[in-house]
Amino acid sequence: MIDKNSEIVILGAGIGGLTTAISLHQNGFKNINIYERRKKTTTIGAGLVLWSNAIKILEKLELLTEIENVGGQLEQMQRWTNNEEFLGAINVNKINTSIGFKSYSISRKDLQTILLEKVSNLNISINYDHNALNISHQDNSISINFENDISVNAQIVIGADGRMGSIARQYVNGNNTPVYQNFVNWIGIVESEKPIFSEYNVLDFWGCGERFGIVPINENKGYWAGGKSLPLNSSFKNKNNKIELMKLFDSWSPKIKEIIELTEDKYIKYIEVFDHNPIPNWHKNNVCLLGDSAHASLPTSGQGACQAIEDAWHFASILEKSETTEEAFNDFQRNRFEKTTTITMAGRDLAKSLFNENEMYCEQRNKNAKKTDYIIASENIAKLWSKNLPK
Repeated sequence: MIDKNSEIVILGAGIGGLTTAISLHQNGFKNINIYERRKKTTTIGAGLVLWSNAIKILEKLELLTEIENVGGQLEQMQRWTNNEEFLGAINVNKINTSIGFKSYSISRKDLQTILLEKVSNLNISINYDHNALNISHQDNSISINFENDISVNAQIVIGADGRMGSIARQYVNGNNTPVYQNFVNWIGIVESEKPIFSEYNVLDFWGCGERFGIVPINENKGYWAGGKSLPLNSSFKNKNNKIELMKLFDSWSPKIKEIIELTEDKYIKYIEVFDHNPIPNWHKNNVCLLGDSAHASLPTSGQGACQAIEDAWHFASILEKSETTEEAFNDFQRNRFEKTTTITMAGRDLAKSLFNENEMYCEQRNKNAKKTDYIIASENIAKLWSKNLPK
């Protein structure tokens, strides 16, 4: 069996890295150190939905109560045109019932706080301002050199260092260049003293080459994303976010304008959206990738963070019962590859549909959405998301 005193290094203190550390500790591995390139705790993104498949894992990590305290429970994922024509809705409760757990919308900041507190309580150290420059292998040990002239050695290295410039992916795959998917998202967190939301439904508005999604967390708080088909480094990048959003979505639902107006400028971010092509191998020597480093998906997949959380649980569980790291890494990839690849490609397909700028295409897309059997759609989503979950 793998020695539980093995030195384990996790590159990245995001959702994947933190949940992996917690999972490993729960499985008896105690010699864990996290190294984060950023100088302090930061969050990328505004909010996310922890769908029932991820909640099933978080319950096993004894984090469900904390999630329930700050998360919102969603009822439907509604689809609308930019002219407020209703296209249909997926019943979230049907997915939840099928998997056996509720789903929660949550701000990334709140989720990060919960994970960091758990890691701290477990006495797992996070070393900030450690930007990995290169990884090398010698005598069954991995050496990592950081930009601050510090080097560390470990028996196991977990690459949870994200989609943008992952040094672990570079080491394993020989290339870590993400793929720009030809659209940008303006994202934001909105919070108001007066109630903003009377219903807990995801509102997904589809235009032609443009999209706007709103997710409530509680009656006073939610997050949103406005997307547009644009080239890299477009002129929008250096303009005032709120002003441009108000122009872009001026003729859309009044709810969108209300949400944008209520969001403070400092909470609006412009993000050029990338993912990664699936790769045939997630590991090399004693280095294994997980989360976005292994299988970055677009926001349109709805599952990026959830799949990182699933990775964490599976990785730790497999490592705990394996004879060698090679056996563990192979089993981990075998368990996770098909599901994560399917989710990644589904996210791409939806993005291509949403950000298509051909009006005839968009009109037909909307007609097809109206004809969709949303009961079957909910069942198919639940079937995919429940694949290989723990009992």
